[in-house]
Amino acid sequence: MSPQPSRLATLVALAALLAFAAPVRAAGDAERGARVARLCMACHSFEPGRHMTGPSLAGVWGRKAGTAEGFARYSEALQRSGLVWDEQHLDAWLKDPAALVPGNEMSFPGIDDARTRANLLAYLEAASSGGVPVPKNGLPNLKQADAASRVTAIRYCGDGYRVTTADRKTHKFWEFNLRFKTDGSADGPAAGKPVIVHTGMQGDRAAVVFSRPDEISPFIRRECA
Repeated sequence: MSPQPSRLATLVALAALLAFAAPVRAAGDAERGARVARLCMACHSFEPGRHMTGPSLAGVWGRKAGTAEGFARYSEALQRSGLVWDEQHLDAWLKDPAALVPGNEMSFPGIDDARTRANLLAYLEAASSGGVPVPKNGLPNLKQADAASRVTAIRYCGDGYRVTTADRKTHKFWEFNLRFKTDGSADGPAAGKPVIVHTGMQGDRAAVVFSRPDEISPFIRRECA
């Protein structure tokens, strides 16, 4: 009968096995990751085709970097990176985007905590596969704007604008405090029917949102009367 290995030999063999084994990364918690993901929504949507400052994160898991359909503002560095958003690359990106892809244009310092990243990765994988519900981006549907928000006229005089809305009220703005924006998405305003969105706590700042940029100038009348 062969002799039983000594306890010391067993421990040595086990230590060698652990030394050469591939590291195992603990699975993240998708539920906790969903809370982290809400921080991403300042710049990203989880709705398909709904791009914001950054591309939609719908279906990001397994997608080649720089290829989200309908998003045309990628940096050249990211487009040339050749990365695929798998667990390894997404983890490195979330830790330090500038280190993974030097010259990219994402203004995000990264997440140092490995557990937080793991939770977020778990959520991104689940959201991409349809395993969990995804949040709406919180932006209003401007096609459903009420009369107080639907703009019927904009007049410009001196250093100010007067904006008239469908409820027959006129709002006065210093020219520097009124912005003109466009939203061509499905939730943007109908063509030729801009909407005013107030942005200042004192009521002195707002944005008038149009469907397309070529609507802006014809809509504004230079009139002081």
